[in-house]
Amino acid sequence: MSRLSTTHEPKTKVETMRRPFIAGNWKMHKTIGECVQLAKLLKVKLADSHGVDVAVCPPFTAIAATVEVLRGSRIRVGGQTCHGEASGAFTGEVAAEMLANAGATLVILGHSERRQYFAETDETVNGRLAGALRVGLRPIVCVGETLEQREASKTFDVIERQVRGGLCGFSAAELSDL
Repeated sequence: MSRLSTTHEPKTKVETMRRPFIAGNWKMHKTIGECVQLAKLLKVKLADSHGVDVAVCPPFTAIAATVEVLRGSRIRVGGQTCHGEASGAFTGEVAAEMLANAGATLVILGHSERRQYFAETDETVNGRLAGALRVGLRPIVCVGETLEQREASKTFDVIERQVRGGLCGFSAAELSDL
């Protein structure tokens, strides 16, 4: 009778690697009709793509239509941001629940353009993260430095601040699927 080993074999690099994830942020570039056409094309072109997770983040107005086109495919659909509050007088914002109701399964938070043009802060990202997690959206939390910060050798400090500020107050379990 063979003796079972109590030691664990080290995992190979392939076994410990995370599955690659590619997300396309369509920003404010496509109408609903254009999103539908692009989604149809991606559904065909990526039908045989295995070993990588793919998502698209169309404009808010096209999320439901894009979800419908991509139904049955491996391509996930997400929002480009969400507000941290469930509802309220926040003109121009979208609640995480609204994204989920439209069929989105993930959401981009803290994108550099949101930080630059809409003055989003680490605290804002933190609130938005709470909203996303509350309704079960998988968050894609963006961090990164500006060119000025990079040239001033502040990359690590900026990213550390953004990660700590954006994730502050959440448990490891809550953040396990980032």
